Amino acid sequence: MKVKPAKRTESVQEYYFSQKLAQIDRMRREGANIISLGIGSPDQPPSAGTVEALIAEAQKPASHGYQSYTGIPALRKAFAEWYKKYFHVDLNPDNEILPLMGSKEGIMHISMAFVNPGDEVLVPDPGYPTYTSVTNLVGGIVRKYDLTEKSGWLPDLDSLDKSDLSNVKLMWINYPHMPSGTKGSMALYEKLVRFAGKNNILLINDNPYSFILNKEYTSVLAVEGAKDTALELNSLSKSQNMAGWRIGMVAGHQEYIKSILKVKSNMDSGMFLPMQAAAAEALNNPDSWYDTVNEVYARRRKIVEEIMDILKCRYNKEQVGLFVWGKIPEKIKSCEDYVENILQKTHVFITPGFIFGLNGERYIRISLCATEEKLHEAKERFVKYMNER
Repeated sequence: MKVKPAKRTESVQEYYFSQKLAQIDRMRREGANIISLGIGSPDQPPSAGTVEALIAEAQKPASHGYQSYTGIPALRKAFAEWYKKYFHVDLNPDNEILPLMGSKEGIMHISMAFVNPGDEVLVPDPGYPTYTSVTNLVGGIVRKYDLTEKSGWLPDLDSLDKSDLSNVKLMWINYPHMPSGTKGSMALYEKLVRFAGKNNILLINDNPYSFILNKEYTSVLAVEGAKDTALELNSLSKSQNMAGWRIGMVAGHQEYIKSILKVKSNMDSGMFLPMQAAAAEALNNPDSWYDTVNEVYARRRKIVEEIMDILKCRYNKEQVGLFVWGKIPEKIKSCEDYVENILQKTHVFITPGFIFGLNGERYIRISLCATEEKLHEAKERFVKYMNER
């Protein structure tokens, strides 16, 4: 290769799931019947009205041109009404909401908009790996803060407050938390907003899991004065079963939104109009639609908890979200080797917790995004696996 890649690519590796999916694809081509319980990609469809809205708008000749970088007014209005109904947050749809092509895009845009090379960024451990990789890509310095089972997977703000925070620009939080499934609370958000305001840190809550097996909808923006120091990302991927559609949003103070738009408007040419119209329809789904989706997840979670029991893993029955997070037995030396051995012996893929940080090394994560039939089959394979050990 004559042309070398940019040095920034040396700071990141290929995403773990990208590598693992390639391995699973090879195994399937060789004849293995792999059951994947690793990724949180909802397998239930969006609401019928969502799909109908997409089709209806796509059939209009004028729907196929470039769109505004800020999204159509109907989508911003729908996001604002959704936040008012469920999170009790007032957002101005004209300037406090920016639709995104998925919240993962928003992590990059926010980082590019606010992080200078050398700025420190507080990242949860365990936490979504993209917070770390994006910080590295933009030249920031990743500063991990611990979340542990002992602390209830909550940050120790008193300890952080005693450290030197003068170079910290951003702090990522994620409640309901992935991977532990810990709920957020207004008491937690109030402490975080005070901490961020005191230390001149931009606080970002990544909030895609609120509607999965949970009815305690919380937003950091519900805290009085939060817009001065906080942003919130949300997504339709999990809440509306629209992961492949890549539709999300960031909300907060209009000046923060303007800064993010400067980056975003140089990186895309707007979202396909029929998808925006369909997303607006999805945000108007009735409560009964969420209940129906969650009834399916609740049945699945019982089976996954049985799998955790078979594997002799310890887990919290109060966790929410698309996964079950469990601690592996002490006698197992390496979680990574354990998960790989399970894949090879049972042809079931589950996620090792180490990919989320050092504090996840003794844990595994199992997705609820598989049919009950597949989960029962995986359970049978695990029973056989444990009996043969």
